[in-house]
Amino acid sequence: MSEQRAASRYAKSMLDLAQERGNLPQVKEDMDLFAKTLEQNRDLRLLLRNPIVKHDKKLAILRAIFGGKVSEVTEKFFTIITQHNRESALEWVATEFQSQYERLRGIQVAQVTTAQPLTPALREEVTQLVRRQTGLQSITLTEKIDESLIGGFVLRVGDQQIDDSVRNRLRKLRGEFTKNPYQPQL
Repeated sequence: MSEQRAASRYAKSMLDLAQERGNLPQVKEDMDLFAKTLEQNRDLRLLLRNPIVKHDKKLAILRAIFGGKVSEVTEKFFTIITQHNRESALEWVATEFQSQYERLRGIQVAQVTTAQPLTPALREEVTQLVRRQTGLQSITLTEKIDESLIGGFVLRVGDQQIDDSVRNRLRKLRGEFTKNPYQPQL
């Protein structure tokens, strides 16, 4: 079974269990902390993927890092994952849990990438655009800055992407010129 498919199933199980026990907000915070820690720590990601490191050692490291900082449900979840030798799926479990949580709550996450920070007016305009497209009122907009875009924006909502950046327009224009090179008339 692929890691991402396994991650989806583990995330669903964890979400259901957290709902059943009534501590879904705490488990969500745990998964946010876990995802942020993995994002910032390349060595931890590599350790969890490493098949040479024993599973009990990986569990000990997870407990050392997150012990006392996460709920009992999350700690037991780490134990179950390591007992089933699926530590490499943990990276995707955190991301998948966040996605399933947002779907459950009716929250749409959109990511906008621009060359410069958005003004409050533009931020509101992008949020309204996403609301019209999705029909959802609860929108979480995350912003990234990428100066290589030159101008314009790239908007990602779910699995859809709108690339209206100057960089993309220039790339398309370059493609058109290579298909139809200028041939001077003599």
